[in-house]
Amino acid sequence: MKLGINKVIRTLIISDFFLQSGWGLIGPIFAIFITKQISGAIEAVGFIVATYWLTKSIVQPFIAHFFDVVGGEKDDFNFLVIGMFISNLIPIGYLFSTQIWHLFLLEFIRGLAMACVIPTWSAIFTRHIDKGWEAFSWSIESTAIGFAAGVAAAFGGVIAASSLGFKALFILVSSLGLISTFILFLIRDQLFLKDHFAPRVPPSEKPF
Repeated sequence: MKLGINKVIRTLIISDFFLQSGWGLIGPIFAIFITKQISGAIEAVGFIVATYWLTKSIVQPFIAHFFDVVGGEKDDFNFLVIGMFISNLIPIGYLFSTQIWHLFLLEFIRGLAMACVIPTWSAIFTRHIDKGWEAFSWSIESTAIGFAAGVAAAFGGVIAASSLGFKALFILVSSLGLISTFILFLIRDQLFLKDHFAPRVPPSEKPF
């Protein structure tokens, strides 16, 4: 039996796996980093995290609507790559943060960047799913990021607590994220470049 995972879907899942592997290293220990990096920042931890989520949540629907109106995947791909590139430089910015407002600014920028990434990634993924394999394709995506987040969460604290510390951790997060970004170029030629089209399955793709 051939699995209905074509090159575009497979590449998007692999890219997301690297992305989640990187950011998953930070999630459980980000609050610890903030309190250690900046004196007196413990009261602001929740607001710093909220800055990212609120920014992404507010901006994302407008960006998604824009791409639905414009149509085509060339712009989707460009914004996806640019957004991922910017967001994956944010961990490097953490290393140079000395004031609370630095972290607020970085999380605001990351929120804007991910507001570009999530709707464009989802749109491309949805358009290229092979007919009849929709549930399976989404389940593989969910499984992949679940494994990535779980393993990363376990090792993030270990790395931070080791002699390598947060500096090595954030460099690793950024590196994995940039790998995730560059992987996307493998599917650039498989995307639809027309201005308007009906979502369909690429007929030339042979799933396996």
